[in-house]
Amino acid sequence: MGLLVLGASLSACGFEPPIHLPAGPGKDGYTAGPAPHETAASMGKGGGAQMLEYGKNLHQAWWHLFHSPRLDALVKQAMAHNPTLDMARAQLHQAEAVAAIDASVFYPQVSANLGAQRAKSVVQSGGGKSTSYTYSLFTGGVGVSYYPDIFGVNRLVYQGSEAQVEYQRYQLEAAGLSLSGNVVAAAIGEAAVRAQIDATRQIIRQERQLLKLTQTQYKAGSVSQLNVINQQAQLASSEAMLPPLMQQLAVYRHEMAILVGAYPSQWHGKPFTLAELHLPKRIPLSLPSELVKQRPDVQAAERQIRYAAALVGESRAEFFPTLQLTGNFGYASNATRLLFSPASTVWSLAASLVQPIFEGGKLNAQEREAKAVFEGEFANYRVTVLGAFQQVANALRAVQNDADALSAQRTALDDARQALDLAEYQYRTGATDYLSLLASEVQYNDAKIAYLKAQAQRYQDTASLLLALGGGWWHQPVKGVPASMAGTAGGASS
Repeated sequence: MGLLVLGASLSACGFEPPIHLPAGPGKDGYTAGPAPHETAASMGKGGGAQMLEYGKNLHQAWWHLFHSPRLDALVKQAMAHNPTLDMARAQLHQAEAVAAIDASVFYPQVSANLGAQRAKSVVQSGGGKSTSYTYSLFTGGVGVSYYPDIFGVNRLVYQGSEAQVEYQRYQLEAAGLSLSGNVVAAAIGEAAVRAQIDATRQIIRQERQLLKLTQTQYKAGSVSQLNVINQQAQLASSEAMLPPLMQQLAVYRHEMAILVGAYPSQWHGKPFTLAELHLPKRIPLSLPSELVKQRPDVQAAERQIRYAAALVGESRAEFFPTLQLTGNFGYASNATRLLFSPASTVWSLAASLVQPIFEGGKLNAQEREAKAVFEGEFANYRVTVLGAFQQVANALRAVQNDADALSAQRTALDDARQALDLAEYQYRTGATDYLSLLASEVQYNDAKIAYLKAQAQRYQDTASLLLALGGGWWHQPVKGVPASMAGTAGGASS
C-alpha cells in the first residue's frame, strides 16, 4: 500500500522537465525602425497602394485575397491531388495509430485460450521396472495481465505519442501551406514570364521596323553601313532573349503540373496572366504575440519539445520498479466431457515487481540521451521562431520597398518611352545620329523588362508576407485537414 501511495505521488509530480518557451519581441514589432503602414502608389497594373492593418488576422485562406477564381481552383486541385500532401496525411494517420497502440497499455490485456494435448510419459518403479502412461489433456481459460502505472511510465509514453500526433497534424498544415505558396508562386511566375515574352516580342517588332528604316536610309546614302550592322546586332540581341524566357515558361508549366499531381505532358491548363491577378489592397498583419500561434512550423516545433520532455520523463521513470499483475482462470481435464466441470477448474493470481539494480550504465546513458534530445528540440524551436520573425520582417520590408521600386521603374519606363519616341522622330528627320537612337532603344528595352519584373516581384512578396504570417490555415472546421480542403470561413478585406 505504501508503494502505491509513493508511486502515485511521484507520478503526480512527473519526471518530465518543465517547458519555458522563450518570449517574443513583444511591442518591439517585426522590424527595426518605424513600421510601414501604407506603401507607395504608382500608375499601371499592380501599382496601387497597400494598407498594412496591424492587429488584424486573416479570416480566410490567404490566396483568396488575389481575387482570382482560376487561382483558387488551381490551389484546390493541388490540395486534392498532390502526393506530398498525401504523404503528410499518411504520416498523421500513422502517428494516430501509434498513439492508439500506446493508449492500450492503460487497460487490462485479456486473452482466451483453448488447447488439446496427447502425451506419453514413463514412470520408473523402485525395482527397475518402468511403466508408460498415455493420456490426453484438454485446457481452456481466460488470462488477464495489467501493468499499474504507479510511476507514470505509461502516461509519459502516451503523452509523447500524443505530441507526435499533434506534430504530424501541424506538419500536414505546414505542407498544405507550403503547397499553396508554391502554386501561387508558379502562377505569378508564369504570368510574369509571359508578360516579358510579350514585351520582348513587341520590342523585336519595333527593332525590325527600325532595321528596315535604317536599311532604307543606307540605300539612300543617308547613313553608313555601320548603322545597319549595329541595328542588326541589337535585333539579334533582343531575339536571343526569347529562348531563355521560353525555357522559364516551360519550367513554370512543368512545375504547375507536378504540383497538381499530373505529368508535365498531361498539363494543359489555361495560361496565367497578370491581368487576372489583383494585388491585395489591405493586408491583415497579426501582432507579433500571435505569430507563434499562427505558424504551423512553430507549433510543430513546440510539439517536438513536448515529445522530448516525455522522453526525459520516461528515462527517469526507468530507474523505478515496474509492477505486473496477472490472473488466470480456466479448466483442465483429460476428458472433454469433464472439461467444464467444477472439479476441473484451475486458477492463479500473481504479482511481480522488477527493480533495476545494475545494467552497465544503460539507464544513465538513456537519460543523458533524452536530455540531449530535449535540449536540441528546444534549440530547434528557437531557430524556428527566429526564422519565422525573420521571414515576416523581410517580407514586410519587401512589400514596402517593392512599391517604391515599382514607382521608380514606372517613372523610368515612361521617361525611356518618351526618349525613344523623340529619338526615333529626330532620327527619321535627320536631327540626330544613329548612336543616340540606339542608346534610347537599349534604355527603353531594359526599362520595360525591369518594370515587368518589379511588377511581378510585388505580387510575389505580397504572397510571401501572407505566407509568413501563417496563411490563415487556422480557420478550418475539421482538425487536421488543410483549410483549402475543408473550406474557409468568413470573408476578408481585399
